[in-house]
Amino acid sequence: MKEMLIILFTAILVQNFVLSKFLAICSFLGVSKKLDAAVGMSFAVIFVMLMATAATWPIYNFILDPNGLGYMQTVVFILVIAALVQLVEMFLKKFVPPLYQALGIFLPLITTNCAVLGVVVLNITESYNFAQSMVNSLGAGLGYMLAMVLFCGVRSRVDTADVPECFKGIPITLAAASIMSVSFMGFSGIVENMFK
Repeated sequence: MKEMLIILFTAILVQNFVLSKFLAICSFLGVSKKLDAAVGMSFAVIFVMLMATAATWPIYNFILDPNGLGYMQTVVFILVIAALVQLVEMFLKKFVPPLYQALGIFLPLITTNCAVLGVVVLNITESYNFAQSMVNSLGAGLGYMLAMVLFCGVRSRVDTADVPECFKGIPITLAAASIMSVSFMGFSGIVENMFK
């Protein structure tokens, strides 16, 4: 249980996919303007990460690796992720149309969201078992959500701040994101010591 908690909190805080691995920056910057869209996108990413892990871990460990096809993992993983995103998109379009419209182009972009692919590849490279992989994926998704929600609050303040003309728009957004990223580095020694 202790090992699972370490994996979970490490994925959320220390190895945050957005703020320390710099994956999924496109959706991080694009959807973090409104809290509703940020939370909706985060839940969609969490769902896709969990389902992608549940599908890709057995495919790799029982089909690809035993047959010497480990080099095919990226192609297979992308196909699985694309299929899952299509299911999420159809579900949201039918049952939650306002969220579907708020996410716009960013929903299909989950297919190419490098954080989703990154978490399934990381699960393989870290040699996590199935339960550890699911916990890591949940932690990565929750870390993504934490980064999105926090940055949504930061961005609402930054967008209304009085900044020099040359910093308005993307420059001040990137500066704020980098400061937020540096603040997450402070968690690196804490998680290991929390569960001793």
